[in-house]
Amino acid sequence: QVHLVESGGGLVQPGGSLRLSCVVSGSGNSINTMRWFRQAPGKQREFVAGVSSGGLTNYVDAVKGRFTISRDNAKKTVYLQMNSLKPEDTAVYSCALIGNWGTYWGQGTQVTVSS
Repeated sequence: QVHLVESGGGLVQPGGSLRLSCVVSGSGNSINTMRWFRQAPGKQREFVAGVSSGGLTNYVDAVKGRFTISRDNAKKTVYLQMNSLKPEDTAVYSCALIGNWGTYWGQGTQVTVSS
């Protein structure tokens, strides 16, 4: 079984930074597409960032230039560096692994941007 555990969320002031981590366990193959999503209460879940098995990255327009997704295959960890945070970034952020036989999700970590 594949398990994902996110960490790094919290309360931060506008303009601040956070780095989210997602550690993958139970997977023998680290070459997978990884994605970050976020969801605010009452809103649909939206794609935030992704990194392919080949290292190609993409982002939703709202976070381009501010967020950076990266991965460390040796540590089976994907990161989301979030800079210049805005109140509209407030959401539960979840990591997803696009596996060969399905998509696996973490429990999510709360990010709150407020003064």
